[in-house]
Amino acid sequence: MLLQANMPVPKDVPLPLPLPEGLLVALLVVSFLLHIVFINLMVGGSIVALWAQIKGLKDKRFDEFAHEVGKTITVNKSLAVVLGVAPLLSINALYTVYFYSANALTGYAWIMIIPLVIIAFLLTYLHKYTWKALENSKRLHIGIMAIAVAIFLFIPLIFLTNVNLMMFPEKWGVVKGFFSALMLPNVWPRYLEFIGASVGVTGVFLVWYSGRKNYPVETIYNGTFSRYELKKLGFSIAAVGLSLQVLFGVIVLFTLPSKGMGFDVIGIMGVAGLLLVTALWYTYQSIIGEPEKIDVHFKKIVVAMLVFMVAYGGSRQLYRHKSLDKHQQLMAARTEAFEKRSKEVRENPVEEEQVLEIDPSLGDVAQGAAIFKQNCGACHQKDKKLVGPPMTEMAAIYADNEEGLKNWIKAPGKKRPDFPQMPGFPQLSDNDLQEVSNYILSIQ
Repeated sequence: MLLQANMPVPKDVPLPLPLPEGLLVALLVVSFLLHIVFINLMVGGSIVALWAQIKGLKDKRFDEFAHEVGKTITVNKSLAVVLGVAPLLSINALYTVYFYSANALTGYAWIMIIPLVIIAFLLTYLHKYTWKALENSKRLHIGIMAIAVAIFLFIPLIFLTNVNLMMFPEKWGVVKGFFSALMLPNVWPRYLEFIGASVGVTGVFLVWYSGRKNYPVETIYNGTFSRYELKKLGFSIAAVGLSLQVLFGVIVLFTLPSKGMGFDVIGIMGVAGLLLVTALWYTYQSIIGEPEKIDVHFKKIVVAMLVFMVAYGGSRQLYRHKSLDKHQQLMAARTEAFEKRSKEVRENPVEEEQVLEIDPSLGDVAQGAAIFKQNCGACHQKDKKLVGPPMTEMAAIYADNEEGLKNWIKAPGKKRPDFPQMPGFPQLSDNDLQEVSNYILSIQ
């Protein structure tokens, strides 16, 4: 249950949003969709390049195909990083407490994202620019890409685990790190659906990439692959990815915890699913159709996939909103109560009584000695210069001027250039000043 007694309900950050909430939500959905397209191309492209290069060990045509796909990964990677800034800032602003709580609970895995990204990016550049240098060491070259693919597959799993965890604050008390959060409902189906989407989007991208009029197919492949064969290969890759996405999308729908579900969420997800099936159907028709008609359904596929992404992204945001709604209400109430109490305390401060450490062995000056230690001991010692002059010097100066000593303690000025300005002690009562003066003047 959402409202279980041990569920953490922290106070919210009492700061206004930088933009209206509706605008921030729209920015989050749109910017994330742009970001995820290039994430799909980066991850899917690396998977396809690795598959093609392994296949190229026996069929040289695929080795060149892997080379061509590999060239696109670094470009798509750069666009993915740049386009990731807006959704990251938006989700931080909208769900600050939830996002950072999830980050803290996944601990080392979240911290490792930056170094893992750097390593993976360097490996893709190494793979790209050592193609000729390692031409006779194909297995080593493949190994470089295999490590990059493994990292590329792990990084989205960390992000997805965090975003999933932030929607379930009732689980925060039982999660014990990344691997614990990894076992929460819906993580793995969503992750496998993401992998399918990455391969599917990459397949459609490769159809467009190889179909460009200025793309020199004959020069690159020397007749080993025709433009039609490259497009058909792209559609085949897309069909595999879309099939996986449809399969795991159904599993995602049935494994989503019910607390965020509603007819509106189910309805939008249903429409999104039909669009995905439509894209898969037209992809299949492109594969089995006549060679001269291979481009007939391409625009329909692209439109279906784009509308699917908008619908699916909207349904995910709606589910997130519903999942956190009751918890946000509780947090708003706790924040309001905290701010009210904080205001009351500020307006009615309670002064703490300081307990004096009195040494009875000092007799009549024991009280003054305790007050001196509490207020003056940090700057003055008996016969040694500290921040201020020693007590023996003060006693000598004011030996016959007790009133002058009391006035100086209460509101001191600055007499000596080699000593800092002494702060005043207006909070000391007349009785306290008398006791301190008696103590200072007793020093010999």
